[in-house]
Amino acid sequence: MSSLVKKAKDTYDLLIKILLIGNSGVGKTQILLRYTENQFKSSFLSTIGIDFKIKKIQVDEKVVKMQIWDTAGQERYQTITQTYYKGAMGIILVFAVNDKETFNDIDKWMNQIKQHASDNIIKVLIGNKTDLPDRCISYEQALQMAQKYNIPYFETSAKEGTNINDTFQQIAKTIKEQLEKLPQQQNGSFNKLSSTPNQDQQKQDDSMCC
Repeated sequence: MSSLVKKAKDTYDLLIKILLIGNSGVGKTQILLRYTENQFKSSFLSTIGIDFKIKKIQVDEKVVKMQIWDTAGQERYQTITQTYYKGAMGIILVFAVNDKETFNDIDKWMNQIKQHASDNIIKVLIGNKTDLPDRCISYEQALQMAQKYNIPYFETSAKEGTNINDTFQQIAKTIKEQLEKLPQQQNGSFNKLSSTPNQDQQKQDDSMCC
């Protein structure tokens, strides 16, 4: 019979929810694995519905606990993933620099964010798969797209780990700074702001990576 070792008290100053969105195949799951577990899996398997992992980091003098949600990119799952915009504080929108269709669909994703997410949600654009030789979207094109929506742009490679940590560090820092500007009664003085749509999933994930 297996026994569970009780974890030490889970301490953090701020809990934030971040969504990874974008077309199927752009590398959202690989980005999540690289960031939370420092892994890369060469085999491709589409995310079914939604999954999430936990990562705790230091931002300035605060311990930030991130719930990072990996959403399915296929159209048939959009009605499922739309409900997970609720409570999200940050969105990382991913396209693949070697796939023009995923880049062209950024406008569609931004429209969905506008419809379902809060007005002040923090957004970041990622151009993933920079390690591949068949790039068709230039840095200048991607930067222009990001400037169109007034959001930061990062180029990443989940395979090589390029800019993955920097992207998440940046969005966590921006969210933290935004919450610090809110009145104390709204941000609870960093009193563990919870944005979890499913508390059972949260409890289950507490035994996952941190």
